[in-house]
Amino acid sequence: MRLSVFTLFVDDQDQALHFFVDQAGFTVLEDNRMGDFRWLIIGTPETPVGITLKRADTPEQRALIGKQGGGAPLFGLTTDDCQRDFRVMKARGVTFEGEPRTMPFGTGVMFQDLYGNKFYLNEEPR
Repeated sequence: MRLSVFTLFVDDQDQALHFFVDQAGFTVLEDNRMGDFRWLIIGTPETPVGITLKRADTPEQRALIGKQGGGAPLFGLTTDDCQRDFRVMKARGVTFEGEPRTMPFGTGVMFQDLYGNKFYLNEEPR
């Protein structure tokens, strides 16, 4: 078995798509409409795991928007150049929590999506 997809609840799929593709640098893996339902998956070319940007339909799902990591990073992104990606993403309007810092596990920095979910951008030590 392998992890193939996980769900990120969003308020507006088009706004979330704009953030993740145009600002954070993800790519669209799948975008299919089935009546009122839109199956929208983003990811990176290097990773077989997709993120479903699912419109929150129920009160329980809406309550999770922006809080899916419980204040911790929902996931981490590994990069070969944290400083480069930080500069590019910041120039595109991504909100970061400070500057990249070098730690024993690599050089990284936390960023947020348009809802406040946190993600960690990390360059592993060489």
